[in-house]
Amino acid sequence: MVRLLSTAADRRESVLTTAISAFAAKGYFGTTTVEVAKAAGISQAYLYRLFPDKQTLFAAVVGRCFERILDSFERGTVGDTPDAVLYAIGGAYAELIADQDLLLLQMHAQCAAVSVPEIKDAVRAGYATLVAYAREASGADEKAVQAFFANGALCAIVVTMGAPEVDAPWARTLDHGLRHP
Repeated sequence: MVRLLSTAADRRESVLTTAISAFAAKGYFGTTTVEVAKAAGISQAYLYRLFPDKQTLFAAVVGRCFERILDSFERGTVGDTPDAVLYAIGGAYAELIADQDLLLLQMHAQCAAVSVPEIKDAVRAGYATLVAYAREASGADEKAVQAFFANGALCAIVVTMGAPEVDAPWARTLDHGLRHP
């Protein structure tokens, strides 16, 4: 039997996929590189050969998260008016965040961005790409694009706190009109 060795690029891709779940569980500050390496089935030393430090690894994971969001936006882009296109993109995003790991990673990334410059840069770059895409694909004005992203942020917050399962006026108010899993 011939054993095929993976390339560093293949292993890097595998680590990024695995790291999404690892970081989603406990966030940037609560997850160690030992845990990521173990989940990926590699040594911590090899992890550091692929990614020079934890900040670089997490920033790459955040970048991968934004790539997945952009991909969902692109696949969901339909409609003949700005509002219709943004609505369709929003529906694609709502389906995507059914992946709780992706949703949790987004939340953790935004928290870590407050104090880790590399992560802040990755979050900014991701949003820059998404906003540019939403604006260009929809033809919507700045106010409509801002409202689209504000609605998406509220959707993420509502889902993470489980507001749809709460039978209370405040929860119904926050959840009213949102599309989410």
